[in-house]
Amino acid sequence: MTVAQRSDVAVAAQLFRGFGDPTRLAILTELLAGERRVVDLVEALGCSQSNVSGHLACLKECGLVADRPEGRAVRYRLATSAVVDLLRQAEQLLADVGQQVALCDNYRKGTTDDR
Repeated sequence: MTVAQRSDVAVAAQLFRGFGDPTRLAILTELLAGERRVVDLVEALGCSQSNVSGHLACLKECGLVADRPEGRAVRYRLATSAVVDLLRQAEQLLADVGQQVALCDNYRKGTTDDR
């Protein structure tokens, strides 16, 4: 593997780390249904406003979420159709292998990478 390929893999790992956080993934999943305000996400997820806002800032900085002002509020949405497609594909993959993932000892305990 070349240095450039390792760099690409590292960036991809960072992307998927973003999807790996339960709160961020829940936010992204909520946004699959359409635009939401912070207050809507707080109510749906049962998280604090500061927690949701922090995760939204992270997702926006990474280009996964976009926003638009609406009066005094801000509405958030998935930034691109590629994000929508990836989340939909993940839903399909989980339908196929979710039971195996749930039972996987390595995923439940966490893994270490000795490289």
